[in-house]
Amino acid sequence: MAVTDIRVPVSSVPAAAGRKLRLGALAALVIGSMVGSGVFSLPQNMAAGAGPLAILIGWGITAIGMLALVFVYQSLATRKPDLDAGPYAYAKAGFGPFIGFNSAWGYWISAWVGNVSYAVIVFSALSYFFPAFGEGNTWQAVLGASILLWAIHFLILAGIRQAAIVNLVVTIAKIAPIVLFIGVVAVAFKVDVFSADFAGLGNASLGSIMDQVKSTMLVTLWVFIGIEGASVFSARAERRKDIARATVLGFFTCLALYALVSLLSLGIIAQPELAALKNPSMAGVLEAVVGPWGAVLINIALVVSVVGAFLSWTLLAAEIPHVAGRDGTMPAFFAHESARGVPTTSLTVTNVLVQIFLIITLFAESTYQALFSIASAAILVPYIFSGAYAAKLAITGESYAKSENRTGALVTGLVATIYGLWLVYAAGLSYLFMCAVLYAPGIVFYVWARRENRARVFQPVEAALAAALVAVGLYAAYAMWTGAVSPL
Repeated sequence: MAVTDIRVPVSSVPAAAGRKLRLGALAALVIGSMVGSGVFSLPQNMAAGAGPLAILIGWGITAIGMLALVFVYQSLATRKPDLDAGPYAYAKAGFGPFIGFNSAWGYWISAWVGNVSYAVIVFSALSYFFPAFGEGNTWQAVLGASILLWAIHFLILAGIRQAAIVNLVVTIAKIAPIVLFIGVVAVAFKVDVFSADFAGLGNASLGSIMDQVKSTMLVTLWVFIGIEGASVFSARAERRKDIARATVLGFFTCLALYALVSLLSLGIIAQPELAALKNPSMAGVLEAVVGPWGAVLINIALVVSVVGAFLSWTLLAAEIPHVAGRDGTMPAFFAHESARGVPTTSLTVTNVLVQIFLIITLFAESTYQALFSIASAAILVPYIFSGAYAAKLAITGESYAKSENRTGALVTGLVATIYGLWLVYAAGLSYLFMCAVLYAPGIVFYVWARRENRARVFQPVEAALAAALVAVGLYAAYAMWTGAVSPL
């Protein structure tokens, strides 16, 4: 289904003119969005539910699924240059306004809930130096996180391009300690430690190989969220082809870093001990090799990294509802921007929600792992429909020359879609229920936007989907209220 209710194409917005992003800045947005807190906790997060064999299989599945998604975004960026803001625009163009809205809403939820998790982990790391911050959810930590949140808010208000330049510098600074970690740990790697209980079946709590592989899925998804970062900022790219280049560059850089960090750590500390480490667990691994200064280095690196990721994801979180407000998918008030081209209303609403959830962590004692699992599950809708749209184009031949081979595009689209559905299964009911609670209120904003544009609110199938979403959301809220489900 073609998009027919566009009011103002984002690519023609005057405010964006003169503030275009080049390949380096786009690649830094992709890498900076992905390399946040996750990589520093990967050793423990992966070892907590899996042995070396399952972790290898998990990385294999993730590499195939995410590479397919990379090819999807690479293809769609060039075949559909008129569609800006990436995942949400593709879902809307392919499957109608309601699916498009939910993709935008889900991406937005994932972005700002992810920012809450960043705030929690950065002050958890600082507790190495200042114990009052605890696990990142004490009142001192929430106060510090709030100051950081609003400092980033005002930095972005200075202009998107200026914030992107700061992000480029921070991205370079945070990659260096990770590369150092990989080099040091590779030299100290012990094959006998890595191969001991290679299948993880000696630890009954880990379960079968399939159970172990499933346990790695949301972790690996979490560290790759942001792969679509260049697509989200497609309207602000100086050259359209740089979007695809930045996406591929970001993927292979991060895949190498992530796989090496998680697998090499298993050659330093055995799985049971690694699973028991406090996060950021890279600190504990490096400390085991070089002594206390290793833990100090990693905790400092985490703070730098997360501040950079916080900046990247605040940019991404504000961009999606802003673009959706411009084309009528979300209420028009989200479309307001400053003279510098900054989506001020969208940015403010996003950061107010982050602030509210930070306060909730104080009372709910929410953990970093629970928050990143919710953020990972929430983003599956836009990922699935991006893959499905690429497959749909290949099937229908839209945007293809008559003689052009479409088999490769069809395969990558289907693989990306199946990978997304597999992740839904691997996520489990608890996090899916939590996502339903967060998705259901979005229907109010969808109806609001449709009435603003004097468009029919629902087609029959969309009405059925909306009713089902509300029903699941209400049931999930009840289940969490009674304690039957408690993802946090």
